[in-house]
Amino acid sequence: MEGIRTVSATAPVESVASAHGVGGKFKAFKSLVLLEHSVFALPFAYIAALTAMYRATRSVHWLQLLLITLAMIGARTFAMAVNRIIDREFDARNPRTAGRELVTGVLTVRTAWIGAVLALGLFLGSAAALNTLALALAPVAVIPLVVYPYGKRFTDVPHALLALAQAVGPTGAWIAVTGRWSWDAVVLGLAVGIWIGGFDLIFALQDIDTDRAQGLGSVPARWGVRTALIGARASHAVTTALFVWFGLLTGAGVFWWLGLVVVAGAFVYEHSLLHPDDLSRLNRAFFTVNGFVGIALFCFALLDLVTRGLRG
Repeated sequence: MEGIRTVSATAPVESVASAHGVGGKFKAFKSLVLLEHSVFALPFAYIAALTAMYRATRSVHWLQLLLITLAMIGARTFAMAVNRIIDREFDARNPRTAGRELVTGVLTVRTAWIGAVLALGLFLGSAAALNTLALALAPVAVIPLVVYPYGKRFTDVPHALLALAQAVGPTGAWIAVTGRWSWDAVVLGLAVGIWIGGFDLIFALQDIDTDRAQGLGSVPARWGVRTALIGARASHAVTTALFVWFGLLTGAGVFWWLGLVVVAGAFVYEHSLLHPDDLSRLNRAFFTVNGFVGIALFCFALLDLVTRGLRG
């Protein structure tokens, strides 16, 4: 992208020595799947679960919350591991991702598959321990997780597939608590999915040149930086509207609405950091702001539920 200031696309290359021992392999696998990025989706699963608990009994059911946590971590870990396995050849040709563990040989593909299968088992086992409907729908939730890594091979909007995969979390968390389908939870799920799809448009700006060189599809690679930024702003405007809708559907109190003001301000700040001719603050916009959004809204939602009578 000539004339555009960007973040550095070069990632440090790891040692090619394989990880040894169970501890070394676990550490390498944890790095591979970026376990800490669960902060983006997990708070919204908690919002859905706690709202469902408030409606049902006004009490927190800690075992359910633990099983939901394990299910979310299992599903996300499985998705990330499969993504890395499927994309490893493309990652090797991308300076930003050339240091990933499967590219450098720090972790073997076999070990990554073992980790992925164990994570899938954790997800399905947790769903089974929750209720029958959660278990029945769990395989359906896995489908977009597997399809997404292939999306950029056959579409210019793989971000939409990511949005679909992420929308499942809050909906599933609500089902985990109640054992019933809820359209209120679907609204929250759509908000989360569109939010993550929107900031994936921002994230994809880092790979615009390598995606084009490798024939991979994305909105930035197909239509350019300006269109991607407009799409991200529109996505986050829709996200905010859906959060408002969810609050209305669930009779949210004052702290939820205060939280939405904070989140809306964070979105405005995020997009003020980015300009088609200057992407030098992309990392701050992507990681810092979006990590804050999930945690902040969860804290306000929890405070709202507690002040309205949710008991521990």
